[in-house]
Amino acid sequence: TGNTADMGVLLDADGDRAVIVDGQGRVINGNRLIALISAILLEERPGATIVTDSATSSGLKRFITEWGGVHYRFKRGYQNVIQEAIRLNGEGIDCPLAIETSGHAAFRENGFLDDGLYLATRLACEALLRKREGETLGSLIQELSEPVERAEIRLGVLTEDMRQAAQSVTETILSHTLEDGAWHLAGDSREGVRILFDLEGGVENAWFQLRPSVHEPQLVLSAESDVPGGVRDILGRLYQLIQQERSIDLDPLRSAVR
Repeated sequence: TGNTADMGVLLDADGDRAVIVDGQGRVINGNRLIALISAILLEERPGATIVTDSATSSGLKRFITEWGGVHYRFKRGYQNVIQEAIRLNGEGIDCPLAIETSGHAAFRENGFLDDGLYLATRLACEALLRKREGETLGSLIQELSEPVERAEIRLGVLTEDMRQAAQSVTETILSHTLEDGAWHLAGDSREGVRILFDLEGGVENAWFQLRPSVHEPQLVLSAESDVPGGVRDILGRLYQLIQQERSIDLDPLRSAVR
């Protein structure tokens, strides 16, 4: 407060994750951070592919597409997104960046090292160039649409076989999508299962994703909606579908939809 800083940088202890703060004190992280660096790279490399983790928002996908890029959702885990970006480049796909919503970022130009300091430096250089033109970094992401609601719920696995528990509930959801036209399987559902909904006359303006946790014996349920009440609506539908599952603890989901 009271200073004239244009940008602040936060790094974790080993410098592999970064978050920035703009001149108005607004934190730019998660989907906003991915959108920001994607816009910069897409100005340099039109049509490039940006690899992210699986829980990124629908608004981010629209943003990258509108900037002329390709949003490639993959799996959680920074090594997963890095290795997939390397694989895509090996197939001749122009993929300059692998990035997670956690702030892990790896650039092709930096040898795909998981380097938050490099990301922060790249953004600081861009901020200087923008300031010379009377602009700010934030102006790049003014058109990023963000959800009205979001939630993340962790469901404990009650059996020893987490893989089997995840497979059971995923198969239940996938089978339901064949019967219920309101449930749309996302075309880029590469981890767990991601289901899209059209609420209040909109198109794909709410979604949930259920996936196994990377580190814990849990299933992670993420949901977003562009309309008020949408998260509770779609999670309520999910609860009605899977309430007989005995391999996972449904109490957190039950509480969320009451």
